[in-house]
Amino acid sequence: MPRKHRPGYFGLLPALLVAVAWLALLGTALADAMPPRVLAAREGRGYLEQVGPQLVLHLRGTPAEMGRQHGVLLRQHIRGNFANLMRKAQELAGGNVSFGWALMDTVWGLQSRYLPDRFEQELRALADGAGLPYEQLRRGNTIPEFFHCSGFALFGGATKDGRLYHWRILDYGVDWGLQEHAVVIIAEPKGLIPFANVGYAGFIGSVTGMNLRKLGFGEMGGGGVGKWSGTPMAFLVRRGLEEARTLDQATKLFAESKRTCEYHYVVSDAKVPGAVRIWATPEQIEFVGPNKAKEPMGTPIRDGVLLSAGGRYRLLVKRVQEKWGSLDAAGCLELMRRPLAMESCLHAALMAPGTGELWVAHATAAGGPASEQPYTYLSIPELMAGMP
Repeated sequence: MPRKHRPGYFGLLPALLVAVAWLALLGTALADAMPPRVLAAREGRGYLEQVGPQLVLHLRGTPAEMGRQHGVLLRQHIRGNFANLMRKAQELAGGNVSFGWALMDTVWGLQSRYLPDRFEQELRALADGAGLPYEQLRRGNTIPEFFHCSGFALFGGATKDGRLYHWRILDYGVDWGLQEHAVVIIAEPKGLIPFANVGYAGFIGSVTGMNLRKLGFGEMGGGGVGKWSGTPMAFLVRRGLEEARTLDQATKLFAESKRTCEYHYVVSDAKVPGAVRIWATPEQIEFVGPNKAKEPMGTPIRDGVLLSAGGRYRLLVKRVQEKWGSLDAAGCLELMRRPLAMESCLHAALMAPGTGELWVAHATAAGGPASEQPYTYLSIPELMAGMP
């Protein structure tokens, strides 16, 4: 069970009023309390805080403002993270560094035409704030396209109290050192939907997140490597977080976008409650809802959708069936443990989009899988209510 801590207190009346407003919007009491919060730094309207062991970055404003806040507040983490990534990319290129850079530049050239201008503005400001060349940040942000995880959304009769839980395991390589620069980003983009993103310093896309319209997003890579002409997966998920207010709007965005490679997504909406598994290639897209199945993930689950591969999918089905109807947050965290999560589990996150709650764990510096590490509990509405 996630550890409980003494709650923090906000002394300012405006902060309390904002917190009350968010709780009214979310419509349910918070189930836990966060670790102590410590303010680390400020930049413009953004700030960085430490919540127990977890870095939380708050971004607000225009794309350029958010990019600069990100770059300045996480400058040392971004420099360390991208130095590691560039070294690893050189290793994978077998010493032919110029070929590796040329490949990343080609991929970006194919994809940038499908991206809203706001993402390039944010990325350029981020590079400037971090004091790094824009090309280095741009190349690093293409890396998710080269790697082709598990997840589920359960609700209604499947859970103890009917709440929707959206779970996400990111099975990337733990030898890249990304976990040393892990950050939860709470973004309030001007004119768009606020969202929380479990990510890494210097990356502006998303592979794990939820927005304050009560939607959750996760993905799993498949085949199709080389089919890069389209919207990068991580930026498509980011668009979903910023733009989709309903499950229908999210599925429409995925269906109408120019897509890359092959990916499986789980998108959930706690307002319904409901969820859908999406199978998407550049040429085709299919939506598999609760109580339905599609090979190779062919066992339907009532009031849920599941996402994994091979024997791990069968294990997930078995675990869910055994606990169906009795799952709460602690039970969902148990579902994620090894061997369902792989040894390469970089982060594991459980989201409750209906209440804005998040439990997140990261791999250790030595590479211990995230699913076996202690989880940090975060309440996104409480974090948004005011600085510590």
